[in-house]
Amino acid sequence: MNIRLFKPSLDDEELKNIKDSFDKSWVGLGPKVNEFEKCWTEHVNAQMSIALNSATAALHLALGVFRFQKGKKVLVPSMTFSSTASAALYNNLIPVFVDSDPITLGMDLHDLEAKYDNDCVAVIPVHFTGHPVQMDKLMPWAKGKGLKVIEDCAHTTGSLYKGKNLGTWGDIGCFSFEEKKLMTTGDGGMMVTNDPELFKDAKAMRWVGIDKDNWKTAQSYTTLNKDAMHWYYELNVLGYKYNMNDLAASIGLVQLTKLDKMNKNRSRIIRSYLNDFNNDLVTPMIPFEPEKYVYQMFGIRIEKKDEAIIYLKSKGIATGCHYTPLTMQPLFSKYKTDCPVAESEYQKMITLPLHSDLTGDEVDYIIDHVNKIKY
Repeated sequence: MNIRLFKPSLDDEELKNIKDSFDKSWVGLGPKVNEFEKCWTEHVNAQMSIALNSATAALHLALGVFRFQKGKKVLVPSMTFSSTASAALYNNLIPVFVDSDPITLGMDLHDLEAKYDNDCVAVIPVHFTGHPVQMDKLMPWAKGKGLKVIEDCAHTTGSLYKGKNLGTWGDIGCFSFEEKKLMTTGDGGMMVTNDPELFKDAKAMRWVGIDKDNWKTAQSYTTLNKDAMHWYYELNVLGYKYNMNDLAASIGLVQLTKLDKMNKNRSRIIRSYLNDFNNDLVTPMIPFEPEKYVYQMFGIRIEKKDEAIIYLKSKGIATGCHYTPLTMQPLFSKYKTDCPVAESEYQKMITLPLHSDLTGDEVDYIIDHVNKIKY
């Protein structure tokens, strides 16, 4: 066999919706982006959503809307993709790296508190693999310190945590639709909030400083010259070219209708892994609860992981390592803090194949060979 680590689940329905945009000759920022935003807002039970070309853009703008003073600090996990910390640098802020909880590998709340100081202005918890950070504990602590909270939900699609959608606990939630995620738009992202005032400039910030929804606020447009001023716009904020387009939204609208089924498939696969692994060398990477939460990744912890990776590769099973702690990356070396758990545990972590289209035979094949790993 040759089994992929990740794979988007796409078929003719997405192609049909893309063709609809082709037929209408509207493939840029248009009505399907607006429709996708509305559908996503309902999906996560938020008040407002803004679609972007990536979750990286979402994280950048999520910090940007607060206009924090240059040189202030943002608390971020070491065990995450680079975008979480890069968002701080994009905004001329300083990332402060927080260690991992040894069990969940999410942000360690004790280390978070230890690394806080009065220069910190925000915290970005990452729901690593899709497993929730303890938001019921983090939120009151953050609010007590006056910190803004931006949830990095790249690995989840709005799982409920204690009855509330992930992504809506904090001030802003940021989601990813990159091709390896739970659902895809090819590349894409979404930022959501229950405080629409936070997003008053966000649409302009995503589209070179222009917000079409605000054009009609110009007095000359809404009075005598309304028929001639359709072209009118103003630039009041610095913007970026971060908008989603209708081709991506066409895919996203169909994917969203399939999401529940795809998530159930993933949960079924994870449950098979958990039930059928029978190797004393192997432990699940985190305490997965597939009947409760949605997971974008599944992995194990194992000593001598390189040997295990080579063995699985020889059997046609793709693997990965998510992630090398950012405290070990040259780009962030000047911001390094002590994160011993992240830096030791990543050396044991292997990500295994997980996607909605994995067949039963493929899952059994993976389980069989994980159980055969030995030294």
